[in-house]
Amino acid sequence: MKAFARSILAAVAAWLPYDASSTTSLAASASAAPRNASAVNLTVITSGGNLSSPLLYGIMFEEMDHSGDGGLHGQILQNNGFQGANPGLTAYKPIGQAEIMQDYLYPVSGAITSSLQVSVPASGATGLVGFANTGYKGIPVVNTTYWCEFWMLGDYSGMITLQLAGSSSGTIFASHNITVASTQNNFTRYTAVFNATAAPDGNNEWRLLFNASKVSGGTLNFGLPQLFPPAYKARSNGLRQDIAEVIADMKPSFLRFPGGNNLEGLEVESRWQWNLTIGPVVERPGRQSDWFYPNTDALGLDEYLWWCEDMNMAPVLAVWDGKSYGDILSGKELEPYIQDILHELEYLLGAPNTTHGSLRAKNGRVQPWSVQYIEIGNEDDFTGGCATYPRRFMQIYDAIHQNYPNITLITSASDPQCLPSDPPPGIMYDFHYYRSPDQLVAMFHEWDHQSRSRPVMIGEYGCRNTSSPDGFYWTFMQCSCSEAVHMIGLERNSDVIKMASYAPLLQNFPYTQWSPTLIGFDSNPGSLTLSTSYWVQKMFSNYQGQTILPVNSTASFGPLYWVASRTNGTYIMKMANYGNDYRTVRVTIPNTTAGHMELLSGPRDGVNVPHNSTIQPVIQNVTGSKDSYTIQMPAWGVAVLVVH
Repeated sequence: MKAFARSILAAVAAWLPYDASSTTSLAASASAAPRNASAVNLTVITSGGNLSSPLLYGIMFEEMDHSGDGGLHGQILQNNGFQGANPGLTAYKPIGQAEIMQDYLYPVSGAITSSLQVSVPASGATGLVGFANTGYKGIPVVNTTYWCEFWMLGDYSGMITLQLAGSSSGTIFASHNITVASTQNNFTRYTAVFNATAAPDGNNEWRLLFNASKVSGGTLNFGLPQLFPPAYKARSNGLRQDIAEVIADMKPSFLRFPGGNNLEGLEVESRWQWNLTIGPVVERPGRQSDWFYPNTDALGLDEYLWWCEDMNMAPVLAVWDGKSYGDILSGKELEPYIQDILHELEYLLGAPNTTHGSLRAKNGRVQPWSVQYIEIGNEDDFTGGCATYPRRFMQIYDAIHQNYPNITLITSASDPQCLPSDPPPGIMYDFHYYRSPDQLVAMFHEWDHQSRSRPVMIGEYGCRNTSSPDGFYWTFMQCSCSEAVHMIGLERNSDVIKMASYAPLLQNFPYTQWSPTLIGFDSNPGSLTLSTSYWVQKMFSNYQGQTILPVNSTASFGPLYWVASRTNGTYIMKMANYGNDYRTVRVTIPNTTAGHMELLSGPRDGVNVPHNSTIQPVIQNVTGSKDSYTIQMPAWGVAVLVVH
């Protein structure tokens, strides 16, 4: 992101000014009845053209808006390790005649430095008592099998009851007993598997209960409880299945991670540190993130790479380059951190008998990971990094290139003033921008004259309404249509635009700090909300030709935009109508007969609001007449025609 919190969003609005007059004029035109403007004829030339990047459409992820913890990562209990700055008893409450407190005297491990103490009064306590965790503003309870883990300290032998229950209704959706034999000497790990029936809403909690009479006047300590429904691809410590599946449906070609601002750290010491995100979760200390809430780092380096492997995405790993929001290190001060980058790369790429490669093997991955793209830093042409970035970039570039000459290195700055005066060959340049709809469309020709010797990754882009002080809103058809127009411009230049990723990817609705995103959700059943922009990304990514083809037309670009491509005998025509009038388009593609068309359309202000996704693509079969196809492009419509 160009900014990392509400306090920075005003600055975002300043460097991305919102043209209110433009929107007003569009709104006025939208009030008139749509009319059919003159027809446009498009004829695809089936020879020539330029090769398109196979990695063009990917995704970017960073932990923000509880998109990881409480979102994509499958573990659904909040504050389970008391990580971050002053977490307190967030999400916990006592059950029955019990009192609870965060206890620093009994850490679960060297990383998980406290536990939850549950005390029982010396007299009068009977029956089951304990504590509950209410998750991330509720717990999604569905008809499935849950896996649970917790650590326990204290003298107690007997039954522990685990429940999933309605926080207000008290309805029990799951109840499971396990027998424990805990002592005061050491924490003991316990696991359980149990079935649940579906809850009607997300107002639910996880409970751990024990026999009060056995602990009368005493205490028990519990640490790092975890609760998982079945994970994507059945991975241990894996991804939330429903969210992961709709991401996989986009067929993204790459994943840029772990940020974003969350890489950098509010201070040097709170930066994202790869070696603190690997191994058993009980050994990961977590940290206070740049988005002002704790990160558990349970979604860590290896989990990102399993995610890439499971979805056939190329990893684009960002490494810390000396810039935090509190300080910037360069020269000799940066050297120890460069060595840390080399340790990280040995962990990823080294043989299992190397120092750090053996640690990877111990953590469950014997074969090296496949990592070909490394970005040096994040947004060094913003937030004060520009002046020192040329030197910092070359320090890190030289170290990595000397040891791994086949890795493609990517700058985190695009402003020439922030780059070395004579950049080394073979690098890529990362651009980030967020624009209002009209501004994004105005960038359609932005890349037509880009030097083909300077390949580009657009690591973050999107249509964003900056007229609100906080910029919070959910995406709508005009915005999504403007993104389609811009993506057509990218695809026409995809010999030099190697990668592009809309950002951000996910948001947990109750925790929103930035919007819009492609996918939203909360703890309620059926909450997964696919935005109109999600459908544009999915349509463009699912249908991508290997070669971009020339097109003869009877009109210039605007308000209708198009690009044609081919893979063997399959031809693809992508179109976007950025305007209030519908258009008749006649597409001629020689030697084709039939196929299908996917069409997304809606009112200019049409929106898929949370829990109510009404605007979705429609697919219909098409048959050509003398190699031609007549298409009625609605106002604010995006279409993909695929013929053979």
